[in-house]
Amino acid sequence: MTFIKTITLCTVLGVLTACGASNRIAVQSPEITQNVRIGFASVEVRDVSLPGYAAADEITQQMPDGTLIASDVLWGDTPARAIGLELSRALAELTNARIAPEPWPFEEDAAASLDIRFVDLVAGTDGVFRAAGQYFVGVYQGRERAGQFELSVPYDLDGGPASIARARGQIISDLAVYVARNGLR
Repeated sequence: MTFIKTITLCTVLGVLTACGASNRIAVQSPEITQNVRIGFASVEVRDVSLPGYAAADEITQQMPDGTLIASDVLWGDTPARAIGLELSRALAELTNARIAPEPWPFEEDAAASLDIRFVDLVAGTDGVFRAAGQYFVGVYQGRERAGQFELSVPYDLDGGPASIARARGQIISDLAVYVARNGLR
């Protein structure tokens, strides 16, 4: 019986290998070293909205002509989920406020909600990772606000997917600083 289980396991592993099981890479968020005061004690970060190529599991690069090329290396986590968590964590560390992704885990409602909608989130083959879009701050008592962002960070073209992952971590951290200073005051 053990022999049959071993053969079955080897067959399954062989099929997975033959199908080209892809590598995954996790995003390492940079350390937060600054502090920004915001006008809210608590903020709920809504699920982020990503373009289709940025929401895909494959790491994508954009050619100078706009063509998007998908890698066989996958993100370590679903991009929308991971980016929402990265942004929430960065904002919490940056502001020392109670910040969490939706669904809001606390009994008392958040003082504000943050909605991020990306128009662009991609590594260019020119060595620049770009993010552009809009943010919306919903306030339960007070003035609601909205704004646009356009950010970029360089990355090492020779560093492969690991370099792209570091750049994505940096750009989400930069977005947290931008939104804290411009939208959550």
